[in-house]
Amino acid sequence: QFSMSRPEHIAPPEIFYDEEEAAKYGSSSRMREIQATMSIRALELLNLPQDEPAFLLDLGCGSGLSGEILTEAGHQWVGLDISTHMLDVAQQQEVEGDLILGDLGDGVPFRPGMFDGAISISALQWLCNADKRWHVPKKRLIKLFETLYASLRRGARAIFQLYPENSEQVELITMCAMTCGFTGGLVVDFPHSAKAKKYFLVLFAGQSTQLPAGLGTAEAENGNSIRNVERDRKAKKRGKKNQGPSVKSKEWIMRKKDRQRKQGKITKRDSKYSGRKRTAKKH
Repeated sequence: QFSMSRPEHIAPPEIFYDEEEAAKYGSSSRMREIQATMSIRALELLNLPQDEPAFLLDLGCGSGLSGEILTEAGHQWVGLDISTHMLDVAQQQEVEGDLILGDLGDGVPFRPGMFDGAISISALQWLCNADKRWHVPKKRLIKLFETLYASLRRGARAIFQLYPENSEQVELITMCAMTCGFTGGLVVDFPHSAKAKKYFLVLFAGQSTQLPAGLGTAEAENGNSIRNVERDRKAKKRGKKNQGPSVKSKEWIMRKKDRQRKQGKITKRDSKYSGRKRTAKKH
C-alpha cells in the first residue's frame, strides 16, 4: 500500500513549491520534525564512519532541513533543488551547505568521485512524472543515476527516501539505478504500519553489501541493523559542556557566523538579539 497524497499530480515541483508552500518549510514545526526524522534515518542508512566528516550531496535539498541534520552531524554538503523559493528559504535559514538551482532529471553536474555519499528526502518520485512534453521519466531517471554514480567515490552509498505511487514506479526506479551500475534495493521501515511506513532506496556505488534491515521488522529485531544515528545524536546533546554549544544557542550562532565569514559568505550583523528565543505573538 502506497502513499495516497500526490502533490506531483497537482503541478511540477518548481510551480508547486511556490513562495507560500516554501514558507511552510521555514515555519511549520511539524514539517521540520518530519523532515528531520527522515533525514536522520537516511544518514543512518548511509552508514558513514563515526566521527569522520564526510562531503555529502543532498538531492532535492529544498529549504535545507535535511542539510541542517548533515551539518549537525559534522558533515559538509552541497544541495541541489529545482525550486527557487525553497532555496530562498534555505538562504534565509542561513544553512551551511552550498546551494545549486537545478533539475535532477538533467543529472548532477559534479566531477567524478567527488562525494562520500548522497541523500534525498521526498524528491525522487517527482521524476516519474512527465511534466513537460519532452520529459521521458525513464530517460530522466537514468540521467540522474548515471551522473550520480560517477560523482560518488567507489564504496559510497546513496539513500533516497521516497513516496512511490505504486509497485510499477518502484520497479522503474530500481531498474534504472541498476542499469547505471548501482546495486542495492528497497528498505521499508515499519512495513505493517499505515502511518509510520517509510520507503528508502538504498544504493551502493561499486561495492555491494547486504541491505540493512527495515525498522520494525523481525530482521531488525534479530540484530541485522546498523548504528542508531538518532541515539548518537541525543547522546551528544546530553553530553558534557566541552562537547560544544547546543544548536541554535547564541554561542552556536556566533560560531556559525564566524565560519561563514571565513568562507567569504555575507552574514547578518551581530546584535544583542542574536540567539535570543522569540516569544509567540498572541492574536
